[in-house]
Amino acid sequence: MADLDELALAMPDVVKEPDDDGRPAYGVAGKTFCFHRRPRKDAFDAETGELLDDVLVFHVDGAEAKELLLADPRGVFFTTPHWNGYSAVLMRIRDLGGIDRDELRELVIDAWLARAPKRVARAWLAAEDTGGKGPKP
Repeated sequence: MADLDELALAMPDVVKEPDDDGRPAYGVAGKTFCFHRRPRKDAFDAETGELLDDVLVFHVDGAEAKELLLADPRGVFFTTPHWNGYSAVLMRIRDLGGIDRDELRELVIDAWLARAPKRVARAWLAAEDTGGKGPKP
């Protein structure tokens, strides 16, 4: 979670707004791109029936991106009926160790790009393409 926090807060204009339970939510321009959601009855442990308390939500850029992540053979990404039709994937905090930091960074960047204002996203991408020497947002 420390890596997630660091990577999300490194993106331009990101605000971290914990909910009443202290669960982090990362947003840009009033739009959340990643958050630790509260337990819901649609996500439960198949063996115990207990509601999952460690679910992260990452926005993605459309249905195709979602399907690609859901097809990952490691099984770290999932969805529930509640998220049908939404451009987002779920991941358990315990499964963060199943991806490396570079992959987590890409997941955060993609989530941020899916929700950031286009002008801000274009400026950030231009800066990245020029090794950080391009225009800054």
